[in-house]
Amino acid sequence: INKADYIFCLDVDSKFHGRWGTESLGGLVAVIHPGYYRDDRSRFPYERRPISRAFVAPGDGDFYYCGGAFGGLIQEVHHLAKTCRENFEDDALEGIEAAWQEESHLNRYMWTNKPSKILSPEYLWQDFKARNPEIKIIRFSGVVKNYAAIRPN
Repeated sequence: INKADYIFCLDVDSKFHGRWGTESLGGLVAVIHPGYYRDDRSRFPYERRPISRAFVAPGDGDFYYCGGAFGGLIQEVHHLAKTCRENFEDDALEGIEAAWQEESHLNRYMWTNKPSKILSPEYLWQDFKARNPEIKIIRFSGVVKNYAAIRPN
């Protein structure tokens, strides 16, 4: 039986546009969110309520990572997923939902467990956004969605 060393979690409503190769491998891999990579961290949409387990204090944080693309060594990703799930469920038991749900918990995890590899926004762009001049290649991108049809609230 073949065994894998790495696993990546990717949004299903996304599309590959370019090569995604071994340059993306690392122990714990995060992708900088395309909507915030030009912003100062004071503008990142971290969960700012201290009652949430996803809380990142003002002045803290390195980057804002997207929840639609992350990965790394299987044991690292398993620990990330287990921790985020437990924190998400514990918040829910107390009636708390983080600002950006799972993405908020991912960002909290990455703040306290620094990724060994950080990928640029070209690894998860957004099809509805124009390409900024510094983005030369879009490797993976979220497709345009009809949110009115898929989100009833």
